[in-house]
Amino acid sequence: MKNLAKTKWFTFGTYILLVLAVLLLGFILMHSNNALKNVFVSFFDVVENRTFDYRQSIKVVHKRPIPNKDIVVLAIDDASVEYLWDKYGEWPIPRGVYADVVKYIEAQNPQAIVFDLMFIKSMRNAQEDDKKFVTELNKYNNIYTGLSFDNQPYDVRKPEDLPERLEVDIKNNSNVSFTPKYSFKNCRMILKELMNGNVHVGLTNVVRSSDGIIRNISPILLYKDKSYPYLGFKAGSNILNQKDTTDFIINSKGILQTAYSEIPLTKEGEAILNWYGTTGTHTIVPFYKVTGEIDGTNLTKFDFKDKIVVVGVTAMSMHDTKSVPVQAEVYPGVEVHATFINNMLDNNFIQKTGRTVNVLILLGVITLVGAIAMFSTSTVFAFLSTSLFGIAYLFISYYVMELYNIWIPVVIPVIAIITAFTLSILAKYLMKSRDFEYQYKLATIDGLTELYNHRYFQDTLRQQMDIARRYNQSVSLIICDIDFFKKFNDTYGHQAGDAVLRQVAQTLKKNSRTTDYVCRYGGEEMSIILPNTGVEEAMMLANRVCSAVSEKPFHLTPVDTAPVTISLGVSTFPDNAQTPQDLIEWADKGLYYAKEHGRNQVGRY
Repeated sequence: MKNLAKTKWFTFGTYILLVLAVLLLGFILMHSNNALKNVFVSFFDVVENRTFDYRQSIKVVHKRPIPNKDIVVLAIDDASVEYLWDKYGEWPIPRGVYADVVKYIEAQNPQAIVFDLMFIKSMRNAQEDDKKFVTELNKYNNIYTGLSFDNQPYDVRKPEDLPERLEVDIKNNSNVSFTPKYSFKNCRMILKELMNGNVHVGLTNVVRSSDGIIRNISPILLYKDKSYPYLGFKAGSNILNQKDTTDFIINSKGILQTAYSEIPLTKEGEAILNWYGTTGTHTIVPFYKVTGEIDGTNLTKFDFKDKIVVVGVTAMSMHDTKSVPVQAEVYPGVEVHATFINNMLDNNFIQKTGRTVNVLILLGVITLVGAIAMFSTSTVFAFLSTSLFGIAYLFISYYVMELYNIWIPVVIPVIAIITAFTLSILAKYLMKSRDFEYQYKLATIDGLTELYNHRYFQDTLRQQMDIARRYNQSVSLIICDIDFFKKFNDTYGHQAGDAVLRQVAQTLKKNSRTTDYVCRYGGEEMSIILPNTGVEEAMMLANRVCSAVSEKPFHLTPVDTAPVTISLGVSTFPDNAQTPQDLIEWADKGLYYAKEHGRNQVGRY
């Protein structure tokens, strides 16, 4: 039992070495070829992102997390576009309409009104409406509107300086870096009366992943080496009663801290959104119904008290739709902003595990799968157990995200499970082969002389005679005996006798051909089977062996040496015998002849 346990642990160690070798090889290949590294990294990122999308979609099915009931999306949907266009005969509509809507909502004391709209330049034919609009918005301290950064060339638009009041001060105590992905060279300005007034201004920029899907949003964007807040982050900070909405800290763990919310950031400064569902998950109020209530054409009453009203376009005709994990291509941008605000209010962002945790997960997976495979008596059981573990890991990754908002990796651990199982089975096979060779050696090799044992001698002699008979060939046999062997045991002890046996055996092996079989026949007798060898050639080999032994000094003890000689008998099939027993008997007679005639010679009966 102890030997079995030792073998299993040795096999497990071999498996670990195989895994480390594969990991080292992969590391060397990836870091020696940047193109290869980029391909692998890109592939793993894309597939891992898809697993995130799938987990988020399942969360939608389970209706978790629950959207905040205080967030209302005032949607300029397709019906609103048609209604307002027919009413005003133009698009965009006069800004006085937005002023009336703001006045109507503010009368109900909302928490905030967030415009996912950019009010760029003054409308030439609606100067009074613009003045009314600016005046109305600047009355309040809970109005937010959008601004956009871009990288337009300077000959298209000259980048202007933004008012100092729009900046935020970030104290970064981490390795988070917002550049270069969220650093911009130009800015599309909005009405100066809004920029310099009482209205809060935030950025509406979102950057898609490489596959075109929006999963992350940066709360901070850079322009002219200064930091500016994302629209949802600006609104969320104020709503959460951040005393100073311009000063923020990113702690050593990469978490952007506000008064009542923590936003875990990636190394690129992105917050990973936790999605609440497909479009329409938040409360949706069509814009045209509110304008209808204002002018008396719609009798529906809407309650905006203590609500966070996010105003934006959801109409497909306006092309402000995005692809997000829970819905492709038709998710309105305004609901992306609503989702960010919702995440802030509920402290509900997704946090991706760091490199240290990922390495520990990987090591744990590799060790567990290796242990399952190594210590399982059945390959089928090991395969089924590993498969169940892989499925369990997928469920764990889902529930960890659902319950704790933590994104643990899926792709690399699953690949590690498959690779670890394959390598463990390979290691087990190699160890079984090694064990088989060891057992075979125990069954066929004499432990003292390291020559083939008597059983192997009998089987091989029978086999070689069958081959010789089938192909009309000869096979010869040499049997030798150490002269006066008992004297060595009596004079120097049995250890000296064993030393003589070992040294004679090695001399026989060195002076035989690679095709010959040197065996211990029994006691101090040894034998050599010579396939496809006739009488004359066998006699020559026997004489050569005899001379090699007699000419070699043999060490009996560390300080004592003595000459050793052997006597040999030779027989050949089919000349002397037709059966193995007869061939052995004939060689024995030759051996006795040599002993009777002075020893240290070859005898042939």
